[in-house]
Amino acid sequence: MMRWIIFLLIFIVLEVYFYQVVKTLTKNKWLLILNIIVSLVVVANLIYQFNADDGSGRVLTHAKSYAMGFLLTLMVLKLAALPFLLGEDVVRLGAGIYNKLYGAKETFHIPSRRKFVSQLAIGVAAIPFASMLYGMFKGKYDFRVLRYELEFDDLPDAFDGYQITQISDIHSGSFDNKEKIEYAIDLINKQESDVILFTGDMVNNKASEMIPWKESFSKLEAKDGKYSVLGNHDYGDYVDWNSSVEKDENLQQLKDIQKEIGFDLMLNENRFIEKEGERIALVGVENWGAGGFKKAGDLKKATQAVHQNDFKVLLSHDPTHWEEKVVDDDYHYHLTLSGHTHGMQFGIEIPGWVKWSPASWRYKHWAGIYKQKGQYINVNRGFGFLAYPGRVGIWPEITVIELKKSSKIA
Repeated sequence: MMRWIIFLLIFIVLEVYFYQVVKTLTKNKWLLILNIIVSLVVVANLIYQFNADDGSGRVLTHAKSYAMGFLLTLMVLKLAALPFLLGEDVVRLGAGIYNKLYGAKETFHIPSRRKFVSQLAIGVAAIPFASMLYGMFKGKYDFRVLRYELEFDDLPDAFDGYQITQISDIHSGSFDNKEKIEYAIDLINKQESDVILFTGDMVNNKASEMIPWKESFSKLEAKDGKYSVLGNHDYGDYVDWNSSVEKDENLQQLKDIQKEIGFDLMLNENRFIEKEGERIALVGVENWGAGGFKKAGDLKKATQAVHQNDFKVLLSHDPTHWEEKVVDDDYHYHLTLSGHTHGMQFGIEIPGWVKWSPASWRYKHWAGIYKQKGQYINVNRGFGFLAYPGRVGIWPEITVIELKKSSKIA
C-alpha cells in the first residue's frame, strides 16, 4: 500500500507541474480537462491491472505490460519537461525576491510563466514521448543482425570461419504479433550459420507461454544443431505457485518444449562439435547471476570430459557470471555468450560514437563484445522484451559471430 501512496504523490507533483505547461500554452478548457482525464485513465488502469484478482498473481500479463508502458510513456513526457519548468521557477523566484528587495513595489510578486519556455519544454519532451510510443508499437520488433569477427590463436584450423548465431531472452509471453516473429525466425535462418545458440529466458514466467510459438521456433535451422541454456525467468521463480510440485512440473514442461522445438538443452553440461578430426566444446551452465539471482550454474560440473586445452564456447545467461567466475577460471573460456540485460530496452547507440543505456548503471558488461584476459564475451541485447512492451534505441538483436584463426606473421 505504501508504494502506491509514494507513487501517487510523485505522479501528482509531476501532473501539477505539467498542467502549468498546458495552461500556459492554451486557455481552451476542454484541452485542459482532456490532459487531466488522460492522466487519470492511465493511472487508474495501472492500479486496476496490478490489483485486480484475475488469477495471474505476479505474472506480467499483456494488459499489465501495456498499463506499465503507457504510464512510463506519460511520465517520460512530464519528466522531460520538468527541468525547463524548475529552471524557470528558480529564475522567477529570484526575480520575485530581487523585486521585493530592490524594486519599486513593496509586495512580493513572482513573474508569470513565459509561453516560450513552455513551448520549448513541450517540444523537447515530445521527442522521448514519441520515441516511447514508437518503441511500443514498432521498435520492439525492429530486429537487427549484428556481426562480429573474433580472432583466436588457438582456434582449431578446421573451425576457421565457423559461424555462430546467438539469440537470447525470447520472453515469448510478451509476444503479440506472429507475423513479426516469423519474420525474425526467417532472418535468423537466412544467416546460414553453422550452429544456433540460445542463451536463456525462453518465457517470462510459465512454460505454457511458449506453446503458441513452438511451431514457429521449430523452423530454426543450423547444420550443427541448436543448443540452449536456462535463464532466470525459465525456472518459474516469479510465480506464486500452489505447490513446489506444480513449479517443478512447469520447469519440466519447459524442458520438454525446448526438446520439441529442437534445442539441445545443456544443464551444466557440454557437447562437442567435431570437424575434420578437430573439435570445439560447447559448455552450457544453468543460470548464475550476482545480485540476488539464482546461482545454479556449475562450471566444474559443466566441463566434465572437457580438456583444459579445448577451444571452449560457454553459454551462460547472466553476464555477471563472466566477471565474477569465468574470467579467472583456470580453464580459459575463449568465448562466453550471455544475455539477460536487454540493454534495458532503452538507450542511445551510434556505432563508433555513442553507446549508452541505463543498463550501464547496473551492469559493467551490458551489450556487445567485451575482452578481458584474452577471453571474449558477447552480451546479446535480447530477442524479445519484458515489462515495458517496447524498445527505444536498443533494438532486438540477432548476433552472428564468425570465429577466425589469428594470422601469424613469420
